[in-house]
Amino acid sequence: MLEVVFTKGRIGVEAVRIFVCGEKSRLELDVLNQNEKEAVLKACRQSKFEGKNGQFVEVLGGKSKIILAGIGKNPGEIEWQKLGGSLAKKLFKDSVACYIVNEIKGCKLSKIEISYNVAFGLMLGSYRFDKYFTKKQQNEYPALEQIIFKLKEADEAAEAFKKYAALANAVRYGRDLCNEPANYLTPQVFADDIDRLKYLGLDVEILDKKILQEKGFGLLLGVAQGSVNEPKVAILKWKGKPDKEEFDVALVGKGVTFDSGGISLKPGAGMGDMKGDMTGAAVVVASLKALALQAAPVNVVGIVGLVENMPSGSAIRPGDILTSLSGQTVEVLNTDAEGRLVLGDCLTYVQDTYKVKKIIDIATLTGATMRALGSEYAGIFGNDSKLIADLIDAGEKSGENLWHLPINKAYDKMVDSSVADMKNIGGANAGGSTAACFLQRFVAEGVKWAHLDIAGVDRVEKSTELCPKGATAFGIRLLNKFLNVKL
Repeated sequence: MLEVVFTKGRIGVEAVRIFVCGEKSRLELDVLNQNEKEAVLKACRQSKFEGKNGQFVEVLGGKSKIILAGIGKNPGEIEWQKLGGSLAKKLFKDSVACYIVNEIKGCKLSKIEISYNVAFGLMLGSYRFDKYFTKKQQNEYPALEQIIFKLKEADEAAEAFKKYAALANAVRYGRDLCNEPANYLTPQVFADDIDRLKYLGLDVEILDKKILQEKGFGLLLGVAQGSVNEPKVAILKWKGKPDKEEFDVALVGKGVTFDSGGISLKPGAGMGDMKGDMTGAAVVVASLKALALQAAPVNVVGIVGLVENMPSGSAIRPGDILTSLSGQTVEVLNTDAEGRLVLGDCLTYVQDTYKVKKIIDIATLTGATMRALGSEYAGIFGNDSKLIADLIDAGEKSGENLWHLPINKAYDKMVDSSVADMKNIGGANAGGSTAACFLQRFVAEGVKWAHLDIAGVDRVEKSTELCPKGATAFGIRLLNKFLNVKL
């Protein structure tokens, strides 16, 4: 992983040197010699560099390269993080780079805040999932090994960055999980990987098929029964306030390691992306990892249902009726609406076992939400306006945006069944809202609950500043921002 160093000392001349300028601000080039300054100013004139956001100029200065980057007017944390991600691409073939941190006119962030936000963006933007390549040339892999931030407040910046470094570690881990192919990341392998996180101080419990049968996870087991890969449920607990017995919040994640649709088989086109139908679980697990690495002062329990949804002679059929852990019955009209079944039992278990009063579930749940919001927002549904508002605010501050979508009695009535307590699809319209209403039936009275539908934002088809093509692990930064504030 990229090494991030903060120093107030001298920098080796072989390092790429990076300078940032705000729009219509003065370039801070005092550390350069006269020849280098002249070369930089000439390049700025030729390229009409004005410090606008997204502008870059590269100059060969003596023995090393110099990069000028524009950050625009009044940049905030997200702009600085995106700048870091963009620099990761500019430095793809360089081994060492030095960022000369300076104050920017109109920017409310200090040099310390600028440095750790850029460093965070560099760590996210430099992520690559390339473990399965066997014929790549060496120069096709990222070469950047070290980024050095030069500023007088280096010690304070290094200390402040620890929290962000832990979060970047967790995001990269979440992306790794989501990018893994389903033949490697089975429910068993996923559970084993979660169990390994005990070394961080997390309390981890894995429920196997026998235990799930004994306890009565009827919905989750129904989804899993068509696969040769047996289901697991993993529970992770972080006690950042060890003197307090209660958990501040529960996180619930959908972990369908591959979703073929079951008997209600999906179309072949795009089915390969269904290896990522466990993104909700990856986000929950990685969020707990981040809290442990940060030693965050919060008590959180996470639960993830790990299953594979496959068609076979033993798979559930449209029309089957399943009995949930809560005792409620569900008519399965579409076996491709399986995520809500997995979440229903997990919601019941975490409430009954840990008596939590605040729950956030996260899942790649519906194509309807994706069609409504595209790749710009995840949908948020819930029963508590303050919880929803706090999560939306955390999303805006972290760059992972949420849009509030409705649930009401009319949508809830659409999941009533004529032969069971409910059915697992609500009809042709309002699929995101009816799915949320289905989940709400497993939330006890008095429990504050929010549901994040991240279908559409869980992966990108084109590289962005902070993520290459593939899994985004959307939600980890958002939840970390929310969980590190007073709950």
